[in-house]
Amino acid sequence: MDMEIDDPATGTSSSRLAPMEEVKPTVKQIKRIAAHSHVKGLGIDPETCEALPEAAGFVGQIAARTAASIIVDMIRGKSMAGRAVLLAGPPATGKTAIALAMSHDLGDGVPFVPLVASEVYSSEVKKTEVLMRSFRRAIGLRVKETKDVYEGEVTELSPVETSDNSGLGKTISHLLLSLKTAKGSKQLKLDPSIYDSVLKQRVEVGDVIYIEANSGIVKRVGRCDVYASEFDLEADEFVPMPKGDVRKSKDIVQNVSLHDLDLANARPQGRQGDVTNIVSQLMAPKKTEVTDRLRSEINKVVDEYIESGVAELMPGVLFIDEVHMLDVECFTYLYRALESPMAPVVVFATNRGKTTVRGLDDKSAHGIPPEMLDRLMIIPTMKYNEEDVRKILIHRTEAENVKFDEKAFDYLSRVGSEKSLRYALQLIAPARLCAQTCGRELIEMEDVEKCTTLFMDRSESLKKAEETQQRLAAKKA
Repeated sequence: MDMEIDDPATGTSSSRLAPMEEVKPTVKQIKRIAAHSHVKGLGIDPETCEALPEAAGFVGQIAARTAASIIVDMIRGKSMAGRAVLLAGPPATGKTAIALAMSHDLGDGVPFVPLVASEVYSSEVKKTEVLMRSFRRAIGLRVKETKDVYEGEVTELSPVETSDNSGLGKTISHLLLSLKTAKGSKQLKLDPSIYDSVLKQRVEVGDVIYIEANSGIVKRVGRCDVYASEFDLEADEFVPMPKGDVRKSKDIVQNVSLHDLDLANARPQGRQGDVTNIVSQLMAPKKTEVTDRLRSEINKVVDEYIESGVAELMPGVLFIDEVHMLDVECFTYLYRALESPMAPVVVFATNRGKTTVRGLDDKSAHGIPPEMLDRLMIIPTMKYNEEDVRKILIHRTEAENVKFDEKAFDYLSRVGSEKSLRYALQLIAPARLCAQTCGRELIEMEDVEKCTTLFMDRSESLKKAEETQQRLAAKKA
């Protein structure tokens, strides 16, 4: 596509391509490294179906990862819906990492909703409502429909303006849009309301789009691959030019969650009980309360579409971390929710042993009532040994692009084994800053030792607190 530029000699515009050069960034690009960025999956051997000792960024926890892979297979086979799993073990044993690895292996087609148990406590929303919303988010619905669409590469995009009744301004009367395929082209005269959708989708000449003939919904598929060699747009997705006629019947698959349908039906527009209209309402701005009666009506409509083959239910995963923070009311609600025909797989995680159940005076394993423990498949996680700690630190230093000399890394590994793995992981970034302050990129022994003197681990902090308390008690006496 040509670009209009001004000719400096004549002051007029010429229709030649402007010279394009690669601009080197002056500021070093910073890539954010999260706590589990190095974990890419459970690391399962496809032949033996057992976890490898070190794979996909995961180290150790072979039994727990093998058990989690069985849960993943059950979820894929849709034989796990309405069941619950508990990941139980000491702190820093990879419980959250296993849950994230499960989401990686499940892929984008299966919903994965993370939730920390303390999030259910709010002064504005009931605890049971927060849990129900999370449950509904974790249940996906794949709607398959055959629609009459106009599809092709945009070759013309011209809004036609006309004077309004007052004569003071102009409004768009219609939109002229030309679409081109490998077989032919067609010019469309569209309603001005569709122009708003075109602007929201940021459609330009050269993009491949499709427009639903009945509803007028516009969907940008990507940039036509004809322009792939002309522009270097790494962030854009190039797609081939559509084949066949511009107007055609197209099988469209839309993935939504039951929570999306709840919100869409809470602001009713068009016909009720129609999945097509429900999906088209998701972007409407106004929100109202979602009631239990509304949810039951949506469930009836979804059941009808599942029976007719129009839609397919996709039970996902709801991951609730720090489950011991839930109280007895939440657990009572979970009993009923798990027995519902539309229930996701619930994965709990906790690092507590025998502790008091919130709302009760009784103590129970992991702070969970015995009635709920009977319903759980419990996966234990074990403390890492010194060799595993060393391997995990290697993965983290590679992910953060940090270099240690041998003595410094041995010392850091020893700190992770004797004190805690998380403490050793948290020392990597400050140790790098200490080395950079001295004009080095290689972290040496003195950098790690300096950080261990500046930052205490939890056991040392507890010891200092007890000494301070004893000193204050002695002064009062």
